[in-house]
Amino acid sequence: MPSPRHDTLVKLFADRPQLVMKILRDLLGADLPETPLIRRESATFNTRNSEDIASDLIFTLGPPQETAHAVIVEIQQDQSKDPQQLARYAAALWLQLRCGVTVLLICPDRATAAFYGEPVRTSLDGYCFEARVLGPDSVPCMTDPDEVTADPGLAALSVMVHGRDRKVVEAFAQGMSKSPDGRHATKYTEYAYSMAAPEIRRLMEEIMTSTDWPVYTPWAREHYGRGLQEGIAEGKAEGKAEGKAEESAKSVLLVLSARGFEVPDEVRARVVSCTDLDQLEAWLTRAATVRALDDLFGPSTGEGQR
Repeated sequence: MPSPRHDTLVKLFADRPQLVMKILRDLLGADLPETPLIRRESATFNTRNSEDIASDLIFTLGPPQETAHAVIVEIQQDQSKDPQQLARYAAALWLQLRCGVTVLLICPDRATAAFYGEPVRTSLDGYCFEARVLGPDSVPCMTDPDEVTADPGLAALSVMVHGRDRKVVEAFAQGMSKSPDGRHATKYTEYAYSMAAPEIRRLMEEIMTSTDWPVYTPWAREHYGRGLQEGIAEGKAEGKAEGKAEESAKSVLLVLSARGFEVPDEVRARVVSCTDLDQLEAWLTRAATVRALDDLFGPSTGEGQR
């Protein structure tokens, strides 16, 4: 059964696909296609013998019509999974998508990271699989509050790995308190707290209970009460709005595709990154009638300044 830390790590990466790209490119040196389009896909795929297998997370890079690369993310806290199963994941997804596939393992334990960092030799002639592994030694020790504010996902991982260093937790608290979005800070603080060992949690409680913004953790429930619950309700409402925006963006692109337009990456990226439902509705209406793709964003409406 997955542990709370496992589930929290899955949520962290599901919320922030850009963190997967940062880890692979900046920390592990992977050569991945440069594209602003990153999508989370269903984590269940077929091995072509009518058997479904499921990983923790799958992301694809590039437009849906022509996937440039796929990334499988697996959270491994021990050595219980057969490394050949990871090779199977990669091969099955390659057969399904016909693109390059990278498997990223997140291993909070150093021995586990070393175990899965070894190449996996298979009985398939010429096929030697090697995963990209983020172990404790690969996670930066973040003590600059500005870096924490800029990259809260990586900062949460830093607390999980390096949080016994008081400077790391102090920087995390300061960085989160500087976040322009309180709910954003609340979410990543909860991630860091849920993934941390008990002694790190106690240090977080000591440092962060003096802050004046609500933090969604067990001790904060006691200290902030109703205000915290209101923040949670607002977060749920925000999540619903994000879901509606995502569906609206898909509709805009679907209409354009159905009308025969070849949508370039920059246009697609602008549409999928928009969270303004009114704006997306306007684009959807326009997508059904425009004669040229350049007219989608409306040159005379000031939308170019959004």
